[in-house]
Amino acid sequence: LSYSFCTLLFTVMDDEFDVEHLITQLYADCKPITEHQVTSLCDRARDIFSLESNVHVVNAPVTVCGDVHGQFHDLIELFKIGGKPPDTNYLFMGDYVDRGYHSVESLTLLLLLKVRYKDRIAILRGNHESRQITQVYGFYDECMRKYGTVNVWNTFTQLFDFMPLTAVVQSSIFCLHGGLSPSLDTLDHIRQLERVQETPHEGPMCDLLWSDPHEDEKPGWGVSPRGAGFTFGADITSQFNRNNSLTLVARAHQLVMEVCFL
Repeated sequence: LSYSFCTLLFTVMDDEFDVEHLITQLYADCKPITEHQVTSLCDRARDIFSLESNVHVVNAPVTVCGDVHGQFHDLIELFKIGGKPPDTNYLFMGDYVDRGYHSVESLTLLLLLKVRYKDRIAILRGNHESRQITQVYGFYDECMRKYGTVNVWNTFTQLFDFMPLTAVVQSSIFCLHGGLSPSLDTLDHIRQLERVQETPHEGPMCDLLWSDPHEDEKPGWGVSPRGAGFTFGADITSQFNRNNSLTLVARAHQLVMEVCFL
């Protein structure tokens, strides 16, 4: 009797997590999934992220996207224009939460798509995928408002620790949220980082999520006005590309009004 009850319980709980249904539901109506469904989703996403390298390999063709910041309807518009997964491959470079009003739904949809089409969508970590930052810029408050408990925020932020830090498209385009680090000369150095942790306040992992190019054309490294990471010149980017047989660095993290090639 006890065994039959447990089997029935797990069957019912598994039936509550129907990936296809939840994706369709979110596309149609911007509403949060249940706390139990969030837990199931993050468990599945963590298993996938755990198998991906710090330098995730992505094949072309792929559409590369910058910050989402809780703008769910803009994310839906992006899929309308570019095509939905799995018809179009996507690489998202971090900052899915904070600032916007629908961080929960935006992050949930991307994770559902990752679980359903793990080889069609790549999800990197941004500087806002952090316990400290999300307590300041809105995601924590949104989780509390929509779920009435800290549990969902804890579940999501624990998952953030497993997200890959960078990606390389077709062995030639280096993609990441922030920028380069004076401690990291090669992709192998990045692969060796221990990423399963809260983003440190300093060091190479921090730099990858926080650094920016210089606003002017001066060379070398500089102190970042953000208080984390560094600023770097075009000469730094060129040397990194030569060291790793790359042709281009693609990044997010900053609002720009036109395309900037590094």
